[in-house]
Amino acid sequence: MSCGLWKETLALAEDYLSLCSTSQCPAPPPPSESATAMRHLGQDMEKQHQARFNSLAQTFLRQCGPDLCSSLRKVMEELVGDGHLNWGRVVSLFTFTGVLARLMQEQKSTKPGLDPGQEQQLGQVPENCRGLAETIADYLGEEKKDWLLENGGWEGFCKYSLAAREVNHDSSMKTALFAAAGVGLAGLTFLLVR
Repeated sequence: MSCGLWKETLALAEDYLSLCSTSQCPAPPPPSESATAMRHLGQDMEKQHQARFNSLAQTFLRQCGPDLCSSLRKVMEELVGDGHLNWGRVVSLFTFTGVLARLMQEQKSTKPGLDPGQEQQLGQVPENCRGLAETIADYLGEEKKDWLLENGGWEGFCKYSLAAREVNHDSSMKTALFAAAGVGLAGLTFLLVR
């Protein structure tokens, strides 16, 4: 089950990061119900906290050093540093990494000397996203697998997503669903600005 959970987490992360880092429309269809849910909640969370995520991702890129994935892992550990992982924090992690992937892709495309003919193929995982996706899969699918399994795995995430969508029209309720994620973001902010 754990190998399957890791693979499912990797596929979910690759889909989300690919969606975030490519500007081509229309996006390919999501590969699973959990990918559909992550796309919806991640994009919604980014809209709610766009300035904060952009600022954090830019700070991260300036400070992360040459080992981007190790630095991302430290961010993930900080995000749940108080030991309280929840689906809101998982969405925050995906959202932050998606913004990071998009900024990296934008930086790559503005550097001189790149072959403009080598555009990203629709549905193809950008090179820089694979390592980020594997880092997410390693952390959630291995280190936090017990928590994932206790919470129904990615099927449990789909149930969480449905609850979030049902309260979509009530912004105060939606804010409450993401409140715990905000606590993790505060820790992330502290980590990156110190």
